[in-house]
Amino acid sequence: MRKLIKYPHVTEKASNLQSNLNQYVFVVEKDANKFEIKKAVEALKKNIEIESIRTVVVRGKVKRLGMTKGKRSNWKKAIVRLKEGQSLELFEAV
Repeated sequence: MRKLIKYPHVTEKASNLQSNLNQYVFVVEKDANKFEIKKAVEALKKNIEIESIRTVVVRGKVKRLGMTKGKRSNWKKAIVRLKEGQSLELFEAV
């Protein structure tokens, strides 16, 4: 099985989602679908119950260095909402 979840996306907004709404944000492979993401998150911790998953393709910014223009790569993030009382220890250490 390939590694779908690259790493947790830790930002101020993501930490607010985690503490207030019990949602966790991950950077995932661009071609991953919701069913594959659900299985990958369930593999992180036994007996985890997922309520919903939202995915977003974040478009890369166009950056400029002098006269040269370049574009950052597009990437995909998944926002996973766990049922009430569930948590992931992966984020507790961060």
